[in-house]
Amino acid sequence: MKQGFNFSLPVTVVVLAISYIYVTTVFVFIDRWFGLMSSPGIMNTVVFTAVALMCVFNYAVAIFRDPGRVPLNYMPDIEDNQNPIHEIKRKGGDLRYCQKCAHYKPPRAHHCRVCKRCVLRMDHHCIWISNCVGHANYKVFFIFVMYAVAACVYSLVLLVGSLTNDPLKDEEQSGDSFRTVYVISGLLLVPLSLALAVLFVWHIYLILQNKTTIEYHEGVRAMWLAEKGGQIYKHPYDLGVYENLTMVLGPNIFRWLCPTSRHIDSGLHFRTAYDKTTDASLSK
Repeated sequence: MKQGFNFSLPVTVVVLAISYIYVTTVFVFIDRWFGLMSSPGIMNTVVFTAVALMCVFNYAVAIFRDPGRVPLNYMPDIEDNQNPIHEIKRKGGDLRYCQKCAHYKPPRAHHCRVCKRCVLRMDHHCIWISNCVGHANYKVFFIFVMYAVAACVYSLVLLVGSLTNDPLKDEEQSGDSFRTVYVISGLLLVPLSLALAVLFVWHIYLILQNKTTIEYHEGVRAMWLAEKGGQIYKHPYDLGVYENLTMVLGPNIFRWLCPTSRHIDSGLHFRTAYDKTTDASLSK
């Protein structure tokens, strides 16, 4: 499902940054290191362009794809034997109900104050895509971050390589404009590469644990309360590394790096560790 889009300053900044990095990488770094018409120049241009296109495509999908809406007629079925676990409020123990949206919330759904609605399996609201990261667009967001890291690191390597290529000749041919390009690019690429790499590693950790950012912070509190009561807390949706990966990236390992979404279900029910234990006991 697609959603509308209004002007967003952070998104505009991202688009301008992507455009600047692409132009400087191809027409400055690659050209000055290899020459655009040489075989290495053409090869690096093709590879970098492919990475940049995948980055831009996934970024656009993450922006325009609806993260997941809770159906207006959604009602938790407490008598459903296939779904024996229901999330409840921390206070009172009632089924989770959103007062602002005036309907029950499915497991892992949360209300976004920016989008002003509940989002299925909400991870966080990202100002850089002017959208929530949720059930339906989490995979494309993750893949966008991965390709963005690859593009920034690739560009940074080309920047350094072009500086080491015959510096005396470059000094004669280049004026203040080229030096300015290198300074701006370095100031942009270094912190951007580090920030995106940290974000990428963080979401790898979340995927391996089958958690969202919200669930991570809730889990820290739940773990503290469990330890205080002499109990052991285990995240209920942690099914094991491989199953956690397939839930987000899909069952086909060859499509993990592609923005496919056929494996995504309704987002109203999620398999839990309890279900896995029950299936194992029934198979014996």
